[in-house]
Amino acid sequence: MSDFSFVRGLRCVTCDAEFSLDDLTYTCPACGPVRGTLDVEYDIGQLRAAFIDELLKERDDRTLWRYHELLPVRDAEAVLPLPIEVSPLVWLACDPGFTAPKRLLVKDDTRHPSGSSKDRATSVAVAHARELGKTAIAAASTGNAAASLAMFAARAGLGCYIFVPESAPAAKLTQIRAHGAHLFAVRGTYDDAFSLCAEVCAQEGFYNRNTATNPYLGEGKKTIALEIWEQLGFRVPETVIVPVGDGCILGGVFKGFRDLHEIGLIPRLPRVIGVQAEGSAALASAWRAGQDACMAVSAETIADSLAVAMPRDQVKALRAVRESGGQFVTVSDAAICEAMHVLATRAGLFVEPAAAASLAGLKEAAAGGHVGLDDEVVLLLTGHGLKDIAAADRAAHNNQPIHVGLDLDEVTAALHP
Repeated sequence: MSDFSFVRGLRCVTCDAEFSLDDLTYTCPACGPVRGTLDVEYDIGQLRAAFIDELLKERDDRTLWRYHELLPVRDAEAVLPLPIEVSPLVWLACDPGFTAPKRLLVKDDTRHPSGSSKDRATSVAVAHARELGKTAIAAASTGNAAASLAMFAARAGLGCYIFVPESAPAAKLTQIRAHGAHLFAVRGTYDDAFSLCAEVCAQEGFYNRNTATNPYLGEGKKTIALEIWEQLGFRVPETVIVPVGDGCILGGVFKGFRDLHEIGLIPRLPRVIGVQAEGSAALASAWRAGQDACMAVSAETIADSLAVAMPRDQVKALRAVRESGGQFVTVSDAAICEAMHVLATRAGLFVEPAAAASLAGLKEAAAGGHVGLDDEVVLLLTGHGLKDIAAADRAAHNNQPIHVGLDLDEVTAALHP
């Protein structure tokens, strides 16, 4: 085994069946594509000896690959020179309009090359595809994952095939097309696009970057947790709040903390709170009912990235909340728009609806007494506001331009009505 990665194998989250890294296994054939999602496992003994905080202090690499021992790519040459740099973790030093914890931070993942946290998963997926010698890659997406994949595939010289619902925001579709990907706008929902993409991948032999189906995506997303741990001086906060659609980011963030705990680098796990839109709350409903499986919902929300009828990474997402002692909360579209407005006008952070859901979720959790005033809380911001201009305009609270001619008197009259 190369010392670039201490990855050991794959394990089904339901039946514990083990699979080799040498076969491109996406999900457990016995448990199916939803119950049979796979965990990537590592040699914990080797990690305890080699992966220590002193090593990271001396490492110059400022990308997610600074954690390469804990990532599932064994060939360093497969990693693309398109850096996904450590994203900022900053204090939210503004009044959010409600009683919030005194120690409130945001993990700003809108700064990545394509403008969203999806770049973390894509970086790992494309490296893995290159390691396997694949020449084409495909994904279903509501927009962000597709835009990310189109960018990385272009850099890697891979054929790229994207399946999105026709309702995806125009800005995201433009991003995809700009990078030269083959774009299929599906007359149906995200879930329909997901199923169609899987069929095409199976028929054509494309590498499948679909969320949850591909176990390596969560490994890229878990670097959010590793960065938070390092940025806080090698410790973890009380709570991390994550917007949730399919559940892959939530499961990935939790796995990052769980890996650190298993290695012995943190004494406890932070609570993980998942935020879903009221109109797309399959996971929250299952959690409240004490169920281990989701029922499909009719996904309708302004936050297109959260609009998922049947979450594909539901096992990992529910496990993340339960094992961390966290919870799910749901928020309205009006609350999401208000959170977008607050972040933009009071903190200078321009985010899309799904990202703003984390602040709306904090408000809900705080109102329910689930987050204390003295807790240290990290909000994950997942996507830039330019991803969805229509939603941003709706959240601007009728702040329309004032039309004037080339006349100082007109401006003065507008300034002093």
